Amino acid sequence: MNTCRRVSFLKACEFIRGRRSRFHSTRSVASTAAHQPKVCIVGSGPAGFYTAQHLLKNHQSLQVDIYEKLPVPFGLVRFGVAPDHPEVKNVINTFTQTAHHERCSFYGNVTVGSDITVDLLKRAYHAVILSYGAEGNRSLGIPGEGLPGVYSAKDFVGWYNGLPENKSLEPDLSSETAVILGQGNVALDVARILLSPVELLKKTDITESSLEAIAASKIQRVLIVGRRGPLQVACTIKELREMIKLPGSKPQLDPADFEGLKDVIEDLPRPRKRLSELLLKAAMEKPVGKEAERQAAASRCWGFKFLRSPVEILAKANGARAVGIRLAVNRLEGSGDSARVTPTEGREDVNCGLIINSIGYQSLPIDPAVPFDYKQAVIPNTMGRVNQAPGLYCSGWVKRGPTGVIATTMNDSFDTARSVLQDLESGQLDTTSAKPGYVFVKAVLEQQGVSPVSFTGWEKIDAAEIMKGKEAGKPREKLLDVAEMLKLARA
Repeated sequence: MNTCRRVSFLKACEFIRGRRSRFHSTRSVASTAAHQPKVCIVGSGPAGFYTAQHLLKNHQSLQVDIYEKLPVPFGLVRFGVAPDHPEVKNVINTFTQTAHHERCSFYGNVTVGSDITVDLLKRAYHAVILSYGAEGNRSLGIPGEGLPGVYSAKDFVGWYNGLPENKSLEPDLSSETAVILGQGNVALDVARILLSPVELLKKTDITESSLEAIAASKIQRVLIVGRRGPLQVACTIKELREMIKLPGSKPQLDPADFEGLKDVIEDLPRPRKRLSELLLKAAMEKPVGKEAERQAAASRCWGFKFLRSPVEILAKANGARAVGIRLAVNRLEGSGDSARVTPTEGREDVNCGLIINSIGYQSLPIDPAVPFDYKQAVIPNTMGRVNQAPGLYCSGWVKRGPTGVIATTMNDSFDTARSVLQDLESGQLDTTSAKPGYVFVKAVLEQQGVSPVSFTGWEKIDAAEIMKGKEAGKPREKLLDVAEMLKLARA
């Protein structure tokens, strides 16, 4: 423990001892009486808010404090959902209701793991729930991955969605072809944003700097690469349908990739069957009527490239930047979602100046005191209870991995909340001793020079963004500078 943190720890402990002495007379009368359970949640994305919602709804006295490292809440709903999907962001209204609950408090601008440790949070609360998501990106592990022109989907999405840490990304969009590695919803989001007419994006909350860059983009073709076949694409039918109908663009799918699949599709589970039928139709049937006219007039195109895995990023002769990617040709063994790929000796080079790695987000360890499975990139747990760490829980992507949609996270978070409630009812979580909650954390943060942002502070930022967006004819214009956010929140 460094000197600064040790001083904070000792002063905080003195604070707790003083607080306990004031409660001594009450506790001596009824030493076994249960005190108000105090729970803190680390992370204010969907997992954090859904966990808080279920706890508050199903316990009549429990207090929930939500900590967030940014001054603004809502995590991937704000920074991950595509700008042209405003309906998905409506869940923010529900989260706001939770934040306004009389037994819920929000504290932004607090980085757990550095401003305050998890061990200190456990001293302040009866239960600590880690819901901080997946802030990392899975590495490709191939030569040239670090070249200019190669970006993670996490950073690229953060760039056009206004994540402060990505505001200076400045991706080079001067090439004709872009390659996206991965065929999930995030990959299709990125492809759609790259190809969308600027007139459509102007009506969204995409950042102004990103909009200007996309308006000047030279990209005409996007290839979406997957290591398996068309029956294993990871996107949803909604995302695929949007790509097929994208104004100004047309799909270019190789009919050879779909030969023999028509009969197989009949036996697939319904969601996979519908998705595969749509793919098959786009690849094998010629468009007619207005759709034929629309595609004929399209100046841009996109397509899936199946059974390919990246093996090397190709650089310019001087090694200055990426100019292409080398792909291994795969062979598929087995069928359905359990099908495995075996690389062959075949290779294919694709010329491109923009390469985006969208093979998956990845959770990172938050604090040395918290168990972490580095192989699976999750916190080891049983129904949200962190293994061998009483009083510590987790929910969301850090619990199960970066899979599923917001509804999946909701159900997962409710499961963790139920585990906490069960442990409170059974006495597994001891509430016979009072816990100071935020008053203890506040003392530690003051020693660290950290000033949290309340939900009221966020609402000041929110109002400023909406006003700024209204001036530009947009739903909002997100602030990109944390210092500016803090100044507004404290005004």
